[in-house]
Amino acid sequence: MLTSKQRNYLRKLAADQPDIIYVGKEGISDTLIAQTKEAVIARELIKGKVQKNALVDADQAGRELAEAIKAELVCTIGSKFVLYKKNLLKTRIE
Repeated sequence: MLTSKQRNYLRKLAADQPDIIYVGKEGISDTLIAQTKEAVIARELIKGKVQKNALVDADQAGRELAEAIKAELVCTIGSKFVLYKKNLLKTRIE
């Protein structure tokens, strides 16, 4: 569980990052979960975007992906969401 200070810090770090994960009309599929898991292992902090034609909103997509890969949902802003999962082998964010 993240504290509010940690969430604010991660939100600042994510502001400069590009969107990596895109949720489209197919919603949360197994391939999207696998891609998200690989991306969060490599980067620890990832930003995703929900496309206009998607059947889910950003909050729901962020929560489902976070639960599927056992990560933390940092925030949702509009159609974007930020996920964080600490990599115990290669910690990049302190």
